[in-house]
Formats: sequence, structure tokens, C-alpha cells
Amino acid sequence: MKLGFIGTGKIASSVIIGISKSSINFEKIYISQRNKKISKNLKKRFKKIVIEKENQKIIDKSNWIFLSVTPSVGKKIIKNLKFRNNQTIISFISTITLSELKKMIKIKTDIIRAIPLPPISLKKGPIPIYPPSKKVKNFFNKIGSTIEIKNEKISVNFWSISGMMASYYEILKVMSEWLIKKGIRKLDAQKYITELFLALSEDAVAHSKKELKFLVKESQTPKGLNEQGLKEMNKKGVYKSVINTLNLIHKRLNK
Repeated sequence: MKLGFIGTGKIASSVIIGISKSSINFEKIYISQRNKKISKNLKKRFKKIVIEKENQKIIDKSNWIFLSVTPSVGKKIIKNLKFRNNQTIISFISTITLSELKKMIKIKTDIIRAIPLPPISLKKGPIPIYPPSKKVKNFFNKIGSTIEIKNEKISVNFWSISGMMASYYEILKVMSEWLIKKGIRKLDAQKYITELFLALSEDAVAHSKKELKFLVKESQTPKGLNEQGLKEMNKKGVYKSVINTLNLIHKRLNK
């Protein structure tokens, strides 16, 4: 199998790294040089990567094509590319729907929308896909955990949540900087914060069959520090702000 990536940003490079570290059997990965720094680093790191100057050459040489460009770029370039009906096309583009992709691609072939995130480079994290596809599910299960979605409108909800990634990292950054200001060494502060939240996330996954409200309850003691922290955050409307932000992202995706 030969894989081709149109676009070499953070998401594409994360997926490529995950694939290259996995048990997925592939012959070559053809990538564009849109981001020269990333493409050169990937080629240097992995032997099976080939950089192509033209997007059409990537398509011509590949069995599976991954579209990983911004929506504005996608709308400009996809309609001018020529695909084959025996190819599998996987789009990481957030705001271009399946029906829009079909109109741009013009031929009848397998087109799947997927939502990978940077931890896929570690072969971790969920990957929602629409429409359901056994072969694509099996592929992504080797570098993460695939969630098949039967309704594209529902998939928008997952895209909305994916828009909170930077916000999450900002929370870690703020807490780390708070520790640094209190006299903790930068490396120690960042190690503590990142490992603490990694452990909390792993604990949440281990208990994911429970309702999350039980984890909230079990992490508090009467008049304890966590009870105080939760009350203060609620008082400031932090969690309402999260909902409002998600609603705004969701509204943008539905335009």
C-alpha cells in the first residue's frame, strides 16, 4: 500500500509519525513540501517517506490519499486534482462536508472524514470517522482508537470538542507558570503538571464506564482542597464558559 498526504502541517505529521511507528504495512508515504521544515524532518526521520513537489504526483502514486490542508486551501486545490475511483480518500478538513468533497473530487470512490489529533503520533487517542468503513477503522485502530459515526451532523459535535485542544494546553501552561512564580524550577513544574494530568486522564479512561460525575464526586472530601477548587471555578463561571465556547465552535462548523 502506498500512502499520500496533501498538506504537511501538525496533524498530517502526527499521523505520519504514528503510521511509521505502527504495524501498518505500507510501501511508501508520499508527502507534499508545503511545510518544508516538517517535510524535511519527516524524510530524515523515516526511510519510506518521499517528498513530491506537486500534489498531483502524490495522488498518481498513492492508493490512499489523506487531505490535510486548511478549509480555504482545500476549496482552492481539491477541485483541480484528479483522483482514481479505486483510491481511498480520507479528509482531515474540518469544515468541508462529505457532499462538498464528493462534488470537488467528481468521481465515485471511497471518501471518509476523520478527526485525528496530535497524540496519534504516540499511537494514542480517539479517531472519529464518517461514514463507517471497516478498512479505515482497522487502519486507524493500529494508531489509536476508532469511533465510527453514522450521521455527519453528529460528527460535527466531535469536531467541536477537537477545537478545545489548545485551551486544554493553555490550562496546563497557566498552572505550570503559577508554580514557577512560586519558586519551582521550570522543568519540575512542567513535569509535575503534565504527569499529574496524564495520570488523571488515564484514571478517567480506566473508569470511563462510570458516569464522569462520580469521578468529580470521588475526588473531593468535605471542606477539602478539591471541593474548594471546584466551588471557586463554578462561582467564576468557568464551566459555563466552556459550554459557551463549544456552542460557538459548533455554530461555526454548521455554517
